[in-house]
Amino acid sequence: MEFKQGDRVRIEKNGTVYEGKVMPSMEGYITIKMKSGYNAGFLIDKVSITLLENNGESANGGNGRRNGPEEPESEKEKISRLGLPKIAILSTGGTIASKIDYRTGAVTSQFTADDILAAIPELKEIANFKGRVISSILSENMDPDSWQNLAKAVIEEIEAGADGIIVTHGTDTMMYSAAALSFMIETPVPIVFVGSQRSADRPSSDNAMNAICAARVATSDIAEVVVVMHGTTSDDFCEIHRGTKVRKMHTSRRDAFKSVNSLPIGTVDYGTGKIETFIEYTRRGEKPLKFKSGMEPKCALVKFTPGANPSVLDCYIDGGYKGLVLEGTGLGHVSTKWIPHIQKATDAKMPVVVTSQCLNGRICDRVYDTGRDMLRAGAIEGEDTLPETALVKLMWVLGQTDDYEKALSMLREDLSGEISECTQR
Repeated sequence: MEFKQGDRVRIEKNGTVYEGKVMPSMEGYITIKMKSGYNAGFLIDKVSITLLENNGESANGGNGRRNGPEEPESEKEKISRLGLPKIAILSTGGTIASKIDYRTGAVTSQFTADDILAAIPELKEIANFKGRVISSILSENMDPDSWQNLAKAVIEEIEAGADGIIVTHGTDTMMYSAAALSFMIETPVPIVFVGSQRSADRPSSDNAMNAICAARVATSDIAEVVVVMHGTTSDDFCEIHRGTKVRKMHTSRRDAFKSVNSLPIGTVDYGTGKIETFIEYTRRGEKPLKFKSGMEPKCALVKFTPGANPSVLDCYIDGGYKGLVLEGTGLGHVSTKWIPHIQKATDAKMPVVVTSQCLNGRICDRVYDTGRDMLRAGAIEGEDTLPETALVKLMWVLGQTDDYEKALSMLREDLSGEISECTQR
């Protein structure tokens, strides 16, 4: 039986029939993506396989044999492709660019941007793509230097004429990277982060749908840094999240990413490609391209827990750190024992930003005495900013200025949609 990636096949096993497109598969197995959006894998020698279509063209008699060499692309097709937008895919690694390493059984980052295009041929109908590998790492290995290198590459591609940018990224820290680029870049074109919860050769992989929806957004008029991922566990639509308002809320679900303290910017229908928007956003060409690089890595996010020793703050203060984000309880509180240590930090000209571990809602440190004492000690309310976004913002602000008072002023401002004017209760 001859078949290749992208062919549509029918598989019969124990009286049950499965149909779908051939996905990247390990030796001796065949993995198909079914109409439901889920993948199914089979041992080749345990099933009956019938070729239905050769990469989108009907097979000859369904005998599984190719109809000869593929015909070259017609001049008409070439001309029509010349009219498509130019999109740069910047690959950083992660599950969307990963497959199983059968030596170890673990998922490793192995695909390049060109591999992604080969694996998802539907992308070529949306735009002309240029692939570029920035890094090949899992997202837990990203750091502020990585964010700056990625931002520089994005700037280079936009200056070279890209109509949109897609960044493929691991999901675990994608929200940090999206926030970092949101602060570093004012963009006239879409910058779209996309990933997948499950690699291409795993059952129910979400990589193809996420990438196709990301391409739709990259060719749209939404000129912001956004994250595009599954909106539900089914293959129906993706959500478009602002880069400073998004958080991964589940370890493994395909709809793990959600906007917090905000509606998503919109959705992308997988079947039709139609984009529906719900809130205001910056439009294509509305802002000129600006690159505001600079990140101060010596900042920390500290989670308060009952009974936690406040001397943990001294470790950062005495260790030469430049700023702290506190993830407080409820409206943004820590123990009264922590307040002298907050004062010690602010006396040392170290900004201290307070957020809430509740995530949803807005902090207010003026309701209870502890909160008022925190403010008197010099802490800054993070409003409804996510803790992770607050950390990245603090790093970026301190990378822009050494002036303490100016830094405090910038931290209180909504710089890239991270602070909502009004938070829903």
